[in-house]
Amino acid sequence: MGGRWEFPGGKLESGDDDRAAVAREMQEEFGVAAEPVEQIASCTFEHDGRTCAVTAYFVRLAHDGTAVPYVLAEHTEYKWIPPQDVASLHFVDSDLKLYPAVLSYLEHIK
Repeated sequence: MGGRWEFPGGKLESGDDDRAAVAREMQEEFGVAAEPVEQIASCTFEHDGRTCAVTAYFVRLAHDGTAVPYVLAEHTEYKWIPPQDVASLHFVDSDLKLYPAVLSYLEHIK
């Protein structure tokens, strides 16, 4: 998915539940402690002939990566943008399926 944007996260590993995977992936990919607070949405998509699931969580981070930059292990860039601007970026299709629910969730917690 080079050159495309995606929500942070990754695959479940053996023994992981969703919340453990979120915390582990944020630590591995961004070097930041993360606490998954609440599930926002889930959907399925097809990839290489397999049905895959992706779930979005509201996550509390140890810091926001601005004063102290995140340490990127698998990505070349990160940025915080207004939620309504996600649609203007070249996002992976699976994350775009979650986007309406994420946007709705964020509008209701203001």
